[in-house]
Amino acid sequence: MSNDYRTEKDSMGEIKVPEKALYAAQTQRAVDNFSISGLTLPTQMIQAIAMVKASAANANANIGQLKTEQADAIIKAAKEIIHGQHLEHFPVDVFQTGSGTSSNMNMNEVIANLAKQQGVEIPPNDHVNQSQSSNDVIPTAIQISSVLSVEKQLQPALKKLIDTIHSKAIELRDVVKTGRTHLMDAMPMTMAQELEAWAGQLEVTSEQLPQLLERSRIVPQGGTAIGTGINAPKAFAAKFADALSELSGTEFKSSQNSFTSIAGQELNLQLSAQLNTLATTLLKISNDLRWMNSGPLAGLGEIQLTALQPGSSIMPGKVNPVIPEAVAMVAAQVNGNHTTITTAAQQGNFQLNVMLPVIGYNLLQSIELLSNGCHALATKAIADFQVNQEQLQQALSKNPVLVTALNPVIGYNKAAEIAKKAYQDGRAIIDVADEMTDLGRERLEQLLDPKKLTEGGVNQ
Repeated sequence: MSNDYRTEKDSMGEIKVPEKALYAAQTQRAVDNFSISGLTLPTQMIQAIAMVKASAANANANIGQLKTEQADAIIKAAKEIIHGQHLEHFPVDVFQTGSGTSSNMNMNEVIANLAKQQGVEIPPNDHVNQSQSSNDVIPTAIQISSVLSVEKQLQPALKKLIDTIHSKAIELRDVVKTGRTHLMDAMPMTMAQELEAWAGQLEVTSEQLPQLLERSRIVPQGGTAIGTGINAPKAFAAKFADALSELSGTEFKSSQNSFTSIAGQELNLQLSAQLNTLATTLLKISNDLRWMNSGPLAGLGEIQLTALQPGSSIMPGKVNPVIPEAVAMVAAQVNGNHTTITTAAQQGNFQLNVMLPVIGYNLLQSIELLSNGCHALATKAIADFQVNQEQLQQALSKNPVLVTALNPVIGYNKAAEIAKKAYQDGRAIIDVADEMTDLGRERLEQLLDPKKLTEGGVNQ
């Protein structure tokens, strides 16, 4: 045998494993079996599985299932992984056994070998996996990693974006522009009103996330194989939740019905749906920015995004809205991830969902993409765009839809005649209305004042 390999043994027999690998036989079988994508579980989920192992060891020691030195060795090894060490020893493909058994055993084997380096012999199945099953470890790890990722990444980034929009709205509160429906000219509005609409859409997600996280903090660990808790002492689940809360710095609770989160993935599907909602809002904002920035001569040209890089390899001087375009692609990816999670969540056959790894992978990718997308949109697009006042005023003065304000005075049909005439002649609506009515210039200036029209009500 080559010096680059060693022989490991499991219940199926012997297998060669790379000499320096911290994992053992079951991980190697998974590596050999699942050469499918080259994608591995996200770091956040690997660290969450390590949190499960550390918290389980703590609970097992507390109730007399593990000796203190065994628990301490497991906890020490798990904490090294939680802190970012040894991550290269988790090579199992995302597209593996649907329960995530291979990733669970990968963690058990790595921790067992790290404990061995400490001088403590710990069997991966009997002690590292004490009072556990892959069937409750992996769903619990998905919930832990998603809760922590939303708390530490997404919520701060989303708040940053909302706060940036509010600040920009204050800055632009006196800027009046043409509103649009169906991509066609509509009544005037302030730039602040347009931005505050974006903030309001984002706040829908911001307000929903805490409620979803509250439910996701209730974990099924202790349900073991199918939810009955076989081979786990009665006190284990509550002790585990206490240990996990202390380790993670956020509160987790033990589920009173582990069957639910082992058999089904509704919680993660709901979270994915909210992420999909956020992606939809970010796509709307990105597209609005792209339209408003379009031109600068042959488009709307209402704003000018900060130039970040050359926009063409052949057209000198061209600059493109690269950040909104990047965030639009983020939205597309998250939309696709949600479709994948939806399909995967449907695969809860009897007592176990069998697409857990792909749910965890896509959920965490969506959280990371949206977090980074929110930050980029806030800092590199919205915070510092400039307004083209001259362009706004020119479009506003010729907007035939301003005639809507005359409806209560001269009636819809007469107003429509004026609008058509103004559009046909390319003239300002006030000039045509002055010719076609006897309201007088002064009265028309009052009725058609764009700033007043942004305030609603009947302008008499």
